[in-house]
Amino acid sequence: MATLFKIISTIQQTLFPALETELAAPLGEKGELFVTVIELARPETFIERFEWQGLGCPRKWRLPILLSYVAKAVWNFPGTRALLDRLAHDPTLRRLCGWEKAADVPSESTFSRAFAEFAKGELPQTIHESLVKGRMGEKLVGHISRDATAIEARERPIKKTPQPAPPKRAAGRPKGSKNGAPKPPKRLELQGGRTLEENLAELPRACDVGAKRNSKGHVEHWIGYKLHLDVADGEIPLSAVLSSASLHDSQAAIPLAQLTARRVSSLYDLMDSAYDAALIHAFSRRLGHVAIIDPAARGKSTPLPLSPAQAERYKARTAAERAYSDLKDNHGGRTVRVRGAAKVMCHLMWGVLVVTIKGLCRLLE
Repeated sequence: MATLFKIISTIQQTLFPALETELAAPLGEKGELFVTVIELARPETFIERFEWQGLGCPRKWRLPILLSYVAKAVWNFPGTRALLDRLAHDPTLRRLCGWEKAADVPSESTFSRAFAEFAKGELPQTIHESLVKGRMGEKLVGHISRDATAIEARERPIKKTPQPAPPKRAAGRPKGSKNGAPKPPKRLELQGGRTLEENLAELPRACDVGAKRNSKGHVEHWIGYKLHLDVADGEIPLSAVLSSASLHDSQAAIPLAQLTARRVSSLYDLMDSAYDAALIHAFSRRLGHVAIIDPAARGKSTPLPLSPAQAERYKARTAAERAYSDLKDNHGGRTVRVRGAAKVMCHLMWGVLVVTIKGLCRLLE
């Protein structure tokens, strides 16, 4: 943490004034955030080893295009066209990204091809993972707040194949069996015995229709995806998983826990009642964590409330809600204009990267 404080202090006291002198213009709040993101994330170290296959884009344009997509998340531009318009008319932003003249900025189609390559190679996910491990890996995290949010997309949902009706059987107990045919294991039952890679590969990621009950008790529907985050104290996203909108929140809990456990050490897992399942409690204990999950009401039974100490710790779960609010309101979470799970995740992860660095800076205030 002392190293992080030193880096941020150097950025604020030395780099900002030097850049403003060089550019002959003030950076402004957004410009300072952009520079801080670039200095802490160091994307140039990843772009050099990124396998590039884009056509029509010279090698020297890789990094400026990447920086432009970071700027798109910082300034919350709704689309690539808005980003290009700003680059054409804002010399300060253009030079921060790496172009001297407006004529040097590539075309929209070149940006789109580059974005497809970034998405295919999961470049922003790699940058975010390295950032979290480098800045949070040696720090003991108190609370992990786990939650999911709706991500609306502009694409058609997949048509689901109707499940065949189960064959009718005669009333009574089947002959030769005391309990009948065994039921196939559920996803949660399988996840605990599988690796992270197996669990992530099994999760559905196609665009479909989701439904979720809001804070007022009304059921809302949307077409798109669902973003699952593990957020540390200070509103710092540690790991992210994208799934189909119809996937229940609890189905991504174990993969998220596995992903986060590879990056940081933590003590408490905070989750709402959607995650109240015995298998999730058990997996949290396997990791050496204490799970504090809001009890879910089942049937007519009234769940036992959290203890006063648990209820006090559970209040920290609002870190996830604030991180989602920042992502959606300020860094592209509501302006998904791409199609396909890989591209949607790439778009969202630029915003998650910005939210993460804002949280790291907030720890030093």
